[in-house]
Amino acid sequence: MRHRNAGRKLGRTSAHRTALLRNLVTSLLDHERIETTDAKAKELRRIADRMITLGKRGDLHARRQALRVVQSRDVTSKLFSTLAERYRERPGGYTRVLKLRTRVGDAAPVSMVELVDREMSVKATASDEKPAKAAAKKARAEKPARAARPAKPARAATTTKGAGVGPKTTTKGRKKAPSA
Repeated sequence: MRHRNAGRKLGRTSAHRTALLRNLVTSLLDHERIETTDAKAKELRRIADRMITLGKRGDLHARRQALRVVQSRDVTSKLFSTLAERYRERPGGYTRVLKLRTRVGDAAPVSMVELVDREMSVKATASDEKPAKAAAKKARAEKPARAARPAKPARAATTTKGAGVGPKTTTKGRKKAPSA
């Protein structure tokens, strides 16, 4: 029984698990949206919310505690300036986990973790890509087709049985004379 054992082991040693979660938190705070498996996403949510709470506190001790987890000074400065200001009035629940699909290779359930109340500029870049792709596709469709290539002359019949294996044979099965 797992009474009073909070957290997931994720099939890793404690050091590997800590490093994994630190990398995930750093990526989430940097990009504000990442994809990972469901179990990792649920563990990531706990730590990311704690980091944003430290950012809202904003004192030196909170900054040092955040630097123990977040692996980039640039991301830490973003956490204590941009993200802390964005979530100043929000009492918690800074992340959202959305279930997406099952992964093709191992059928693992994949989720997207994102920060709630993301800036419109981050959302606009993702939505602007679709019209640009559609316009590019339309432009390709309007291009004139290439000139048709002339038909290649027909080749002499060769045996397909055991092609490329053994001595070279003619179409009638006789061995060819070795060429010098």
